Amino acid sequence: MIRSLSVAFVAALSLQGCMFAPGQNMDTSRIVRDGSAESSRVELIQITPKLLAVDAATEKDGQVPAELLAYHPQDYRIGASDVLYITVWDHPELTTPSGSQQQIDANGRLVRPDGTLFYPYIGAVKVAGRTIEEVRTEIASRLSQYVESPQVDLAIMRFASQKVLLTGAFVKAGPQSITTTPLSLMEAIGNAGVDATTADLSGLVLKRDGREYPLNLDLVSNQQSDLYNLYLKSGDQIHLPYNDHKKVYLMGEVNGPRALTYKTRNLNLAEALGTAGGLNQASSNGKAVYVIRGVENLEREKAKVFQLDAQSPTAFILAQRFNLQPQDVVYVGPAGVTRWNRFISQIVPSTTILGTGANIKNDLGNN
Repeated sequence: MIRSLSVAFVAALSLQGCMFAPGQNMDTSRIVRDGSAESSRVELIQITPKLLAVDAATEKDGQVPAELLAYHPQDYRIGASDVLYITVWDHPELTTPSGSQQQIDANGRLVRPDGTLFYPYIGAVKVAGRTIEEVRTEIASRLSQYVESPQVDLAIMRFASQKVLLTGAFVKAGPQSITTTPLSLMEAIGNAGVDATTADLSGLVLKRDGREYPLNLDLVSNQQSDLYNLYLKSGDQIHLPYNDHKKVYLMGEVNGPRALTYKTRNLNLAEALGTAGGLNQASSNGKAVYVIRGVENLEREKAKVFQLDAQSPTAFILAQRFNLQPQDVVYVGPAGVTRWNRFISQIVPSTTILGTGANIKNDLGNN
């Protein structure tokens, strides 16, 4: 009986955890120990002013490529599927052949796929690739053989030949027409509307002539940004990605562990910890603030573990300047006393079992 109670106590102690520090803990000494498995797969880096200075020097400044800014829209060129409205003053039979009571579209002239349109008396007119003024002048010249001093005006009723396409996290994604008024990037984005809750503002991509240009929409708060001087041309594609994969994970001794989604270009360590309610003052180890990066590429390159001493007087400044990257894991380790208390809390049930066993032994001895 006594032996079975002893076995039960040992089993209970094992189930409760026989390590001094149960739960999550990052032993950085194993990372830096030469020859260890951790050392070959993980690199430990201290977050220091020097590290931040190097990162700042290599960080892209988000400038718009010069070749995009070099494009300046010219006069609109008519194309297939555009609908023109041609007015010949004092000649309603030419201006509104379907009758003035008809909808204006009924009197429009559709540019056919071959780039021509038909006009009374003069027949087919090649209009594709030409400006409004060039087409107006030709029609007036050719009509002069049948109408004395024709006064011709021309307008485009429907723009359909030139488009740009917006995809992704826009409220109204889809094609937008290029018109006689040049279309800027910011105007196109304004027309489509950004879905602010789901968009990754820093991930905008403009695809032009087979090349992709990353653009940072997060910079539009600066009215001097070159994004306001970027004009679109037919065939451009604009994609604004969703931010569902742009997350950092806060774990360990923080007040609100969570997966944090962000939509701007940068999220610094101080902002992330603040969103999680900061470090748990009762249980956290200020010297054990880590940012774990690159685990998803561990088969190809070392993961990096950045360590911040949050007890340092400069810690807050360093945390503000240390930018996180998508899929980073921010982990805050427990203080020594916290680990001890957790150990004790797991041992207490085992000591209760031991006390119960001793009482049973005494009762058997008395009997």
